[in-house]
Amino acid sequence: MNKKLLICASILAAATSNLAFADRDDNDGRREAACPVSHAALESAIKSAQAKANGGLGFHMWASVVNANGIVCAVARSGNGLNAQWLGSRVISAQKAYTANAFSLTAGANPNAGAPAGSLDGLALSTANLYSAVQPGGSLFGLQHSNPVDTNWAYAGNSKKFGRKDDPMNGRRVGGVNVFGGGLALYNEAGKLVGAVGVSGDTSCADHNIAWRVRDTLKLDYVPTGLSGIAADNIIYDLNAAGKSASGFGHPECGAGVAAGNAAIVAGAPIEQIQP
Repeated sequence: MNKKLLICASILAAATSNLAFADRDDNDGRREAACPVSHAALESAIKSAQAKANGGLGFHMWASVVNANGIVCAVARSGNGLNAQWLGSRVISAQKAYTANAFSLTAGANPNAGAPAGSLDGLALSTANLYSAVQPGGSLFGLQHSNPVDTNWAYAGNSKKFGRKDDPMNGRRVGGVNVFGGGLALYNEAGKLVGAVGVSGDTSCADHNIAWRVRDTLKLDYVPTGLSGIAADNIIYDLNAAGKSASGFGHPECGAGVAAGNAAIVAGAPIEQIQP
């Protein structure tokens, strides 16, 4: 009998210890979760952007923002009901935000003095820029399998809260790597990386265009430099008939006229100049 009591006591102690660690991790994550945008601002921006012609299917969208630490801090949707947009796109939007933040750099982190020749200061990579690089033979092949989604948090909580101010992903480092359009790094006026936005729910090309408009609305588009000329981290359409990207960072078109439509959207919402 005493042996049984001892075993039960040990199990209870271990469970209590695990809960204590989980609670500590939970509180630490929430303390790190200061956000560059409010839920209200993100929700307004995604609804406004989705209502425009974006070259896709016109579907409703999910949008997530992570802070510079990669922690989800805002989740919103453009449709009124949970299934007004693809439910699977909620986690994908968080993946995209995590990816854009994780593989972009803040300006000033690589100052000219002492930097190796050819170094870039504050390179921004959109998720669209990663498509060709992760294909077999690409320079970043296998990247998509790194930083897997933490399923403990990605699917946790009451679905009635999904997309609300109290979305269960908030305060969590959900992770994940996504390698098609829809994720963009967020930069303030000093060119400092302050997080990223991820958008999902339509074609990957439309996702990118909508994310571009969301970032423009949020005024966090002071992108220091990127792979796409003056458009910095814009999607690159340079795949040939065999699917090979001339730059190594190209993305497939999602239908006829997509490249021209994207160019028009970027012209209407140009990235901001970093203030001296």
